[in-house]
Amino acid sequence: MATADHRPTPPDRTAAQAVVDVLAAAGVRRCYTVPGESFLELADAIDRHPGMRLVSTRHEGGAGFMAEADAKLTGVPAVAAATRGPGAANLAVAVHTAHQDSTPMVVFLGQAETERLGREAFQEVDLAAFYAPITKWSTTVHRADRLAEVTAEALRVARSGRPGPVSIAVPGDLFGQVVGPAAVPRPPEPPRPPLGGAERDRLAAWLTRAVRPVVVAGGGARGARADLVRVAERFGAGVYSAWRRQDVFPNDHALYLGHLGLGAPPATLAALSEADAVLVVGCRLSETTTQGYRLPDTARAKVARIDIDPGRPGSHLDLWASVVADAGEALRELAEAPFQAPYRDWSAARRAWVDSSAVPVETQAHEGPGLHPWQVIAGMREALPEDAVVTNDAGNFASFLHRGWWFRHPRTQLAPTSGAMGYAVPAAVAAKLAEPERTVVAVAGDGGALMTGQELETAVREGAPVTVVVFQNGLYGTIAMHQARELGRLAGTRIGGPLDLAGYARSLGAHGETVHTREELVKVLGEAVAADLPTLVDVRTDPEVISPSATLTELLQAPR
Repeated sequence: MATADHRPTPPDRTAAQAVVDVLAAAGVRRCYTVPGESFLELADAIDRHPGMRLVSTRHEGGAGFMAEADAKLTGVPAVAAATRGPGAANLAVAVHTAHQDSTPMVVFLGQAETERLGREAFQEVDLAAFYAPITKWSTTVHRADRLAEVTAEALRVARSGRPGPVSIAVPGDLFGQVVGPAAVPRPPEPPRPPLGGAERDRLAAWLTRAVRPVVVAGGGARGARADLVRVAERFGAGVYSAWRRQDVFPNDHALYLGHLGLGAPPATLAALSEADAVLVVGCRLSETTTQGYRLPDTARAKVARIDIDPGRPGSHLDLWASVVADAGEALRELAEAPFQAPYRDWSAARRAWVDSSAVPVETQAHEGPGLHPWQVIAGMREALPEDAVVTNDAGNFASFLHRGWWFRHPRTQLAPTSGAMGYAVPAAVAAKLAEPERTVVAVAGDGGALMTGQELETAVREGAPVTVVVFQNGLYGTIAMHQARELGRLAGTRIGGPLDLAGYARSLGAHGETVHTREELVKVLGEAVAADLPTLVDVRTDPEVISPSATLTELLQAPR
């Protein structure tokens, strides 16, 4: 049952103030928005509340990505707000990202006034229907005195089971209505179902008897990193991180075998392909993690899955066991099981991953119109602290980052499993606002950077000195790679340049630097992380190097 805050409230309290009281009592500290006329009182109430911060962004897409990254980093739902049709449409990309990433988030959508609903009023859209496929719950509130109650329920739904976003559409005449004094409803703590003794012993015995047991860990295990390490060590299991969940397990641990990302090398995948027992923990077994729904191979291995959501995708697998439990609770219980597996040698599999993550020697002598992407990763490894929060965008440049950057520390990766472009810059801003003592670095291509790069102005205005590293090669690289490989020609993927992205950053009030060598990059990155203003580092990279395993010319000229 929800408890209530019985502190006195003013008799003239508005519905907006009641909503903000609920949010603040639940630990929400920030709301990201482009202000709109349909939620004037909500923005005002957040801005005036001593425990909350209203962050005004340059685009609703940036606001949504900031809220998603804030919640992903802190585990506490963040709030995004947008107005009616255009604002809600702009926000939708980030809400879909939160949905696929299982990120708790509450979205307020301003709506046409009550008396005008259903008439295709100015900017009117059926917002509950629009958001239904990309949220856990999508609703429209029609009474001001129900807003606080619905907000508390939204917070509960967003955090319960598989976390995710919830949207609340509110007609523009409701937030300003007086609802008077009332108790502030608090959403209950979400249930954390345990594994249970019988299931624990069954799984523990199975892992002990296995010859080559492997764990695939997803975002649900992020908060239980230490227990995941204990489980791996107790049962001698190799560990893979799911797609863009590389910080779930220390990459420098001897049992870490690699990242199940796009273009994962066959040698890295070998241990998973050859496993006879695969334990999937807190992972939705996405298309990318399963390498196109190919792995794990249930013809060779028994597969067990532990997840808090019984309805989570994964039905394409013939599961030996499917256990509904909180990943953190389950790992803690497994770590304490009265079983101890024999030593298993994973050194060859570990070496395969380490070799794939090493900067190839030959790239150091690369001669081309720009830096080899591996040289950029080498410069980042030399200049940036190991515990930096890295936010990464979508694009082929990320293949080098995913292979070359080691995530040794917890809560150091913010990345969209949806593959949404434009994520990195706003995500970095939110991370710095949420945890200002940490070094935060956004990594993007020129395509993604110019989708939401204007949020550097938000970073300047809000005092969030982030570092943005842009791989500029003048291409929509991922699509160019697909076109070259499948069609043998390019269409619409050359986006021009080189552009003065450093000048663009300076025009927004940030620092901006252009680098052409690894030595310049190392120097500029060192200065950027110590700066008191956001810094964009424009790195000119060679468009010919389209992926870690191929050049653009090779793909274009390959026989078909």
